[in-house]
Amino acid sequence: MRRYLIAGNWKMNKTNNEAIDLARRIVLNTKGIEKIDIVICPPFTALAPVYDAIKDSNVRPGAQNMYYEDEGAYTGEISGKFLKAMGCEFVIIGHSERRKYFSESDTDVNKKIKKALSFGITPIVCVGETLEEREKGKTADVVKKEIIGALQEQTDKEKIIFAYEPIWAIGTGKTAQPEDANKIHNLIRNIIKTDFGMDETVVRVLYGGSVNPSNAEALMSQPDIDGSLVGGASLDVKSFVEIITTSANLA
Repeated sequence: MRRYLIAGNWKMNKTNNEAIDLARRIVLNTKGIEKIDIVICPPFTALAPVYDAIKDSNVRPGAQNMYYEDEGAYTGEISGKFLKAMGCEFVIIGHSERRKYFSESDTDVNKKIKKALSFGITPIVCVGETLEEREKGKTADVVKKEIIGALQEQTDKEKIIFAYEPIWAIGTGKTAQPEDANKIHNLIRNIIKTDFGMDETVVRVLYGGSVNPSNAEALMSQPDIDGSLVGGASLDVKSFVEIITTSANLA
């Protein structure tokens, strides 16, 4: 049976001291919750101190991005080799902000997934459509294109976690209706089964896009939604813990 996973994407927020404080308070307030997986993804600069703050707890460390080479003349990049050395167990790949602001392509995403898996780091791969694409009825086409791009020539495909994040819902306060979100999650399962022969019943698919305590239960009660990739609400202890607790109660 698939386990719920709640991942907090802190994006470009929190200095080291702020990140340590937030991580410690999340650990304190989720102590004893073992039925689900809890992941926090601080900025690269805070990864090592946050790892030290959570290493003996039920909260697992993740990163927000990585490069697809191990080392070399790639100024400003961070490799899976570095993440593994800092204790990272998860990494977000292909977030819409990376695709939009840093021109990441499906090819880049594919290479990063391969490299993450080679280091035993679980990739959380983001897919989703813009508002314009949604209004033109292209949601299914966009999601399928991004999934096919991500999975080409991959091994250990069942270890990949997908996160459906409709771009129009990220940071806007707008959220897909639970039933609509579930339809896309079901579509994702059909694509990975039909196009890649994967066991769609074991692959976890998260929802992301303005997830908060008031909508978390309705979203995660859907049969094909296995948790959430949480943005802004993960920066507030009370909100993030409420989402985690809701998920644990449903597990």
